[in-house]
Amino acid sequence: MAEIDAAKNLVVEKNKQPNAYIRAIAWRGSEQLGVSAQSNAIHLAIATWEWPSYFDPAQRLKGIRITNAEYRRPDPRTAPALAKASCLYAICTIEKHRAERMGYADAMMLDWQGRVAECTGANMFFVKDGKVHTPIADCFLDGITRKTAIALAKRRNIEVVERRIMPEELSTFSECFITGTAAEITAVSEIGEWRFTPGQITKQLGDDYTAEVTTPKGKAAAA
Repeated sequence: MAEIDAAKNLVVEKNKQPNAYIRAIAWRGSEQLGVSAQSNAIHLAIATWEWPSYFDPAQRLKGIRITNAEYRRPDPRTAPALAKASCLYAICTIEKHRAERMGYADAMMLDWQGRVAECTGANMFFVKDGKVHTPIADCFLDGITRKTAIALAKRRNIEVVERRIMPEELSTFSECFITGTAAEITAVSEIGEWRFTPGQITKQLGDDYTAEVTTPKGKAAAA
């Protein structure tokens, strides 16, 4: 990991993009065709680019609209759910495209047992009575930005509760936001039939996150 971090920093420096989005991807070579690829070379590519807001800036201020996904996150016993593996993004792409065709920004995916999991490429948080609630990341990626948001909340003495969340509970939450290296911290105003009002906690954590990853010298967001 130290070597990869050093390579990321070098790419950022060479491209002169101090506030860049970074995407690192590793893949096996083509020396052997088949399921077994133990002798294949492993390649690494690192790309950086300036990325404007993932969602429409005006929409982010009042909260994006999310629909319900049809596909679910797989049982962690059936796939490497905790890894950022490209093979797991097929159902995410399908659901993201379906949501956009319907006029939504994203879709909420449940886990294999029908509990709230995540969006197609972002983790989810909810606010109730001054506390932040988020699903346990045991069947989906525990994102870098998710960890950062939790740390920022604790820094503000905001209690963070990681637990199982059922869809029928969503009506009890006042705020909702999603996190990701692309989405950063984005307020949500609607998930299917449920409505939320972007409030002080969402705004505070969003401001804190911006301050955390952006400086006069610039910091890069790692994918």
